[in-house]
Amino acid sequence: MVLPGLTACSPASYNVYKTNIVDRQLHVPLDLFSKSPFQVVRPKGWYYDIAVTKKEDNTYEENQLTLNGNGYRCSLHGSQFDKNGKVTKGPAELPLERYQTHLTNNELVIEIRKTS
Repeated sequence: MVLPGLTACSPASYNVYKTNIVDRQLHVPLDLFSKSPFQVVRPKGWYYDIAVTKKEDNTYEENQLTLNGNGYRCSLHGSQFDKNGKVTKGPAELPLERYQTHLTNNELVIEIRKTS
């Protein structure tokens, strides 16, 4: 399971789950995804939110953007990315940051360590 964050200008139509980073991890209750496969997580002290999408194969993905059809759009610079985090329109030149996740005790745990 891999993750790619959402700017602080997340759409008002989304609920925001606020949480603290503990031991370089975010813990997100899995029951949030029963309401919608798309959730916005706001880590305390960060300058951007994390958009997490539950995929059909029960893996989870996050991006530093707003959900836009089949991918994500950066409202700050206008870059667009596909649902796997690859750039489809610049000015961004690099794919989105990716993080590892795992499931434990009915929670999605997001590891706040870059994997690529």
